[in-house]
Amino acid sequence: MIKSKLLLCGILVFSFLSTGNLACAQDEKQLTGRWDLTVDMDGKQAPSWLEVKLSGIKTLVGYYVAHNGSARPISKVNYENGKISFAIPPQWDNSDQDMVFNGQLMAGELSGTITQSTGEKHSFTGVKAPSLVREKAPKWGKTIELFNGKNVDGWHVDGAENQWKVIDGILTSDAAGSNLISDQKFEDFKLSAEIRYPKGSNSGIYLRGRYEVQIEDNAGTPPSSIYFGGVYGFLTPNEMAVKSAGEWQTFEITLIGRRVSIVANGKAIITDQIIPGITGGAIDSNEGEPGAFMIQGDHGAVEFRKFEVTPSK
Repeated sequence: MIKSKLLLCGILVFSFLSTGNLACAQDEKQLTGRWDLTVDMDGKQAPSWLEVKLSGIKTLVGYYVAHNGSARPISKVNYENGKISFAIPPQWDNSDQDMVFNGQLMAGELSGTITQSTGEKHSFTGVKAPSLVREKAPKWGKTIELFNGKNVDGWHVDGAENQWKVIDGILTSDAAGSNLISDQKFEDFKLSAEIRYPKGSNSGIYLRGRYEVQIEDNAGTPPSSIYFGGVYGFLTPNEMAVKSAGEWQTFEITLIGRRVSIVANGKAIITDQIIPGITGGAIDSNEGEPGAFMIQGDHGAVEFRKFEVTPSK
């Protein structure tokens, strides 16, 4: 009789532990994946992004993109009873403190606070990022000249001052200032652009206003996700196709859902690769919605003499 009771107790304990482990695993499964975050930075909505994934049997790791900078690895994501936390070293902040992320998963949504390495604390909310898988190949519409060669009609800036102007048919930003944003928004598209920049300059083209294709004077360097032709912090070109500063260069970019192909100066440098999430400096994190083009103007001088878009129908 005693043995039977002990056996029954053992079964109950095992059942309880198994149920608890199963619930924990199911809870973790709800957390793993990619999250589009919106951060309230003193009344201004700033985009951010998080990926959580399982490494091995039980360790959660990930990647994080702040409102600026590139994707940063998270060595360990702490998660218990619906609460998530992690810390990562500063990237561009001149500080010795880690950035600390504290959140809660409830009803399929994340919320919490982010304490910057500078000490500033901001609240955030987050939802699971859409897959953006396309069931059918796109049908292409009529090509649109987003830059008309005469003026900046159809574009607006995100800052107080507009340094963008058209000189002899060339769209020109001759100094760091505001970013230039198209009035029109797009889902899937093919972009054809011709660019030029002076020595040492830095710019970028944000696809849907969320994914930056880097423009930078870095001839002679090996390919990198943060150099010319890379999708900033995520996708590295298979070769460095950049020309010297002062030369006209070309981009042919196709974006279908998350899948991007980039031909730079006639060379296929990224072919049908998946962009995991938004890059630093994005307009927003609403990945399921159409988005504008944004040309980065807050870093360095840059010129465009062509910016044509063929949207999907």
